[in-house]
Amino acid sequence: MPQIGWYGLGSMGLAMASNLQRHLATKKALSLLYSNRTMSRGAPLQALGGIPETNFSKLVSNCGIIFTMVSNDSVLQSLLSQATSSGHSLKDKIFVDCSTVHPETVSTAVSDLKAKSASYVAAPVFGGNPIAVDGKLVFAIGGPRHATEVVKPLIQDVMGRRVIDCGEDATKSSLLKIAGNIVTVNMMEAVGEAQVFAEKTGLGTGPMEELIGEAFGPVAGGYSKRLTTGAYAPSLDSRPGFGVSLAIKDARHAMAMAEERGVQLPCLELARANMEAAREYGGECLDSSAMYGTLRQKAGLEFWNEKSRKG
Repeated sequence: MPQIGWYGLGSMGLAMASNLQRHLATKKALSLLYSNRTMSRGAPLQALGGIPETNFSKLVSNCGIIFTMVSNDSVLQSLLSQATSSGHSLKDKIFVDCSTVHPETVSTAVSDLKAKSASYVAAPVFGGNPIAVDGKLVFAIGGPRHATEVVKPLIQDVMGRRVIDCGEDATKSSLLKIAGNIVTVNMMEAVGEAQVFAEKTGLGTGPMEELIGEAFGPVAGGYSKRLTTGAYAPSLDSRPGFGVSLAIKDARHAMAMAEERGVQLPCLELARANMEAAREYGGECLDSSAMYGTLRQKAGLEFWNEKSRKG
């Protein structure tokens, strides 16, 4: 097995990289080389046997497979620019990006890396931090067949429970992720509306949450728990499961692409506006489900509930 590298240790990336490192240790393979903007984030990974490398270009030069899990398109573009301009040979290296980025970003990455005789695999994920910790994410994977076949065993039953193969066109994986996010964000909006309705009518959030989980599945039930446990607005000294700004970015990608093709996404537009209002009121340290706070305010309730932070 070639040396594997990892860049990006947010709440998702750290959980995913930790599961990968455990797998490598079980296989008695080379330990994961990791890097991150804030290297101290990698302490739990180092405790599992991961090896820190502060210089991303050096990490790339030493690895045959490089995973990235970053917050937005510009960060990924910067990393790939560092790799392609480093002067190190990229021949036969495989870059695997698990982030949510625009298909145009993917297309450019594919072209730039192909010019250096390297491969790009798009592998965005579905699922939040608890699912990432459990290694049960769903991956949408796309890229050259020879590269995806090398990467799949590092994902299936290691970081994810299912790999959806989108073929050799890596942009299709990005499209699937963006389309899936339409469902995800709209579902969070719907669960938030139902829970505010339950609270205002006196039904109570408990019975509503039980129904959501039983009738609409564990994903919807998990979204409800983000609200009732206050995780939609965590304490300022912690990290949200999936930050509201990242969800807004994802929604904007979908809306921009829909507008170009004459598709209307009215539910997503409403959810995006509610997330932006939540961020304006409560700041960056909010979960993607924070539209719930906005919905509470519209119903005459306080933005914060009894389990969330209070400001």
